[in-house]
Amino acid sequence: MSADPLPAGSRICCRVEYDGAGYNGWQSQPHPGVSTVQQELEAALSKVADTPMRIHCAGRTDTGVHGHCQIIHFDAPVARAPKAWVLGANAGLPRDIRLHWAVPVPESFHARFSASARRYRYLIANTAIRPALHNGQLTWHRFPLDAQRMHEAAAALLGEQDFSAFRAAACQSTTPMREVQSVSVFRRGDLVVMDIQANAFLHHMVRNIAGSLMAVGSGRQSPEWIAKLLRDRDRTRAADTAPPNGLYLVDVTYAPAYGLPPTPYGPLLLGTGPSRA
Repeated sequence: MSADPLPAGSRICCRVEYDGAGYNGWQSQPHPGVSTVQQELEAALSKVADTPMRIHCAGRTDTGVHGHCQIIHFDAPVARAPKAWVLGANAGLPRDIRLHWAVPVPESFHARFSASARRYRYLIANTAIRPALHNGQLTWHRFPLDAQRMHEAAAALLGEQDFSAFRAAACQSTTPMREVQSVSVFRRGDLVVMDIQANAFLHHMVRNIAGSLMAVGSGRQSPEWIAKLLRDRDRTRAADTAPPNGLYLVDVTYAPAYGLPPTPYGPLLLGTGPSRA
């Protein structure tokens, strides 16, 4: 990161990592005493700028959901170096939120609208006894899961189609159509991992898919059930929404011309496949 100041008005893009267990989601809330990731970040960045600031993100995460590679942007109200934004903000942030880099981007860049894809990973501790470690960072499923069976069922999700069966009732999107570009389910020891990338996601879409795939993996439903749910387009026929604990926003895709740094693996995500090229 450069230590040379960028002029006021520069558009800055940052990668943010956070443990969402202690927050009421990403988005700022009007209610006093409700802590969100966005509020913490805006407060820390405002101290660096010595003036109130507003940030924009690639995708809002729900209460308890984690961000390994959340992308934000803001228009700098004062001249500061990229390094000053990162070090200054981190000095004022709680330990479970961190900025990892800051780079200048063109004025045409928008963290949300310039993104061509988002990638999520859902981590399931598949053990008979609830783990003592990482309680807020994994979803626990006590009964054996067949990851290969889940992977076969997940193939039905690929492509552009109507995801009404996996859409929350409160979803505000104008269309249920989304394009799933890749999806896989695999096992790493006691950990079952679902990795999914799409152009965008509906409200609770990943957690609703995870809940239904766990029903397949436990043998309660057949692999063909996922395709049937998609055809029926009825949320009430799918499984319950999976808990937020194991869900991570792990990557956001942008055009190479923006020159954003590559995304590394996180502590719980080692050895599970490639990230941004």
